[in-house]
Amino acid sequence: MQTNFSLVQLAEPQMAASEKILRTCVHCGFCTATCPTYLLLGDELDSPRGRIYLIKDMLENGKPATEQVVRHVDRCLSCLSCMTTCPSGVHYMHLVDHARAYIEETYKRPLTDRLLRNILAKVLPNRGLFRLALIAAWFGKPLRPLLAKVPVVGSRLAAMVALAPSHAPLRQAQGVASPATKSVRRVIVMEGCAQPVLQPSINAAARRVLARAGIERIDVRGEGCCGALVHHMGREHDAHAYAKRNIDAWIAEMDGRGLEAILITASGCGTTVKDYGYMFRNDPAYAQKAARVSAVAKDISEFVTSLDLPAAQQRRALKVAYHSACSMQHGQQIRDEPKRMLRHAGYNVVDVPEGHICCGSAGVYNILQPEIAGRLRARKVANIERMKPDVIATGNIGCITQISGGTEIPIAHSIELVDWAQGGPVPPSLAHSGFAR
Repeated sequence: MQTNFSLVQLAEPQMAASEKILRTCVHCGFCTATCPTYLLLGDELDSPRGRIYLIKDMLENGKPATEQVVRHVDRCLSCLSCMTTCPSGVHYMHLVDHARAYIEETYKRPLTDRLLRNILAKVLPNRGLFRLALIAAWFGKPLRPLLAKVPVVGSRLAAMVALAPSHAPLRQAQGVASPATKSVRRVIVMEGCAQPVLQPSINAAARRVLARAGIERIDVRGEGCCGALVHHMGREHDAHAYAKRNIDAWIAEMDGRGLEAILITASGCGTTVKDYGYMFRNDPAYAQKAARVSAVAKDISEFVTSLDLPAAQQRRALKVAYHSACSMQHGQQIRDEPKRMLRHAGYNVVDVPEGHICCGSAGVYNILQPEIAGRLRARKVANIERMKPDVIATGNIGCITQISGGTEIPIAHSIELVDWAQGGPVPPSLAHSGFAR
């Protein structure tokens, strides 16, 4: 793609990076075949190619973002399926992240939109506030029909309440065993922000699996949200602040005791942490440290499949439909490891038709764009149910929350199923099923 940025514009590192990405696009349109919003809406401007044209025009001409640009960029899920499809290697993720930050700087959203986004950016990364919000949503579930009728924001309020779990949020699970022998292999299991509130059983299961394999887990003070949620809302400053806090906490442990890996059980977080090196490439104080962190960040499935795991204690002949989160298959290019991990644990793993299409979760997308997210969930659930599985497995808490709202088939994190096969507790989503007996 031909570009016409000025030398002054190209002197700014972020603009220069986006210009380079734009030049790699050859207008081929392959991306339209796998873009969820284009498949649903049929609008060229709701395809990656169309959004690239809008972003190019906005950045190249130094224009403030317009309502049209904002509408179509907001509809992008950042599922990154287009990056998997693109034969030219267009790094759409970095381009759309820049566009969102530019929109945040140059566009004044309607008051209700600003308020909702501010609340989400404040509450979701904070475990204490998020827990209180979930309790409020839990009590508010009977009021969902009334909330849906609130002018302007009703559909979004109803979506937030609908996504809240059907039980009060649990406290972090305790009492995870340590390795039987002192290990020279040390790892961090990233706690994160939303997942420990929504489903603390996931990280607890990961710790048990690691302990059985003789891996020492290090607790880290000071870490928290990876920054992904606010980063994809265009709040670059907030995202970098969260990332720096984690980088400082993890580097202190890497320099003090030595670490083999930083393990992440939410693939959405994993995509962002692995991108820290790029995010801070121009920061003299953090560039090297961020690159070190990204180099040792791994999804839990990547690490577990490299271990000599004990044989499954109970080989349950369950049919497991594996849903590959977009952040896993497109963001991190991890496709086979989770399925190998589940098969080693004794499960019959099947792929989901149209597995490359997003379920509609995408961070806070299912709150900000509930109509599109609902249509994508219905499509995903229909494809899953065609396989008639006993259970659904995935590696991302957002997908678990999204998909569980559309089907009666239990859904669990892949590491929970591995832990269960090794003698751990039954995953909470299966606790009342016939398979738990």
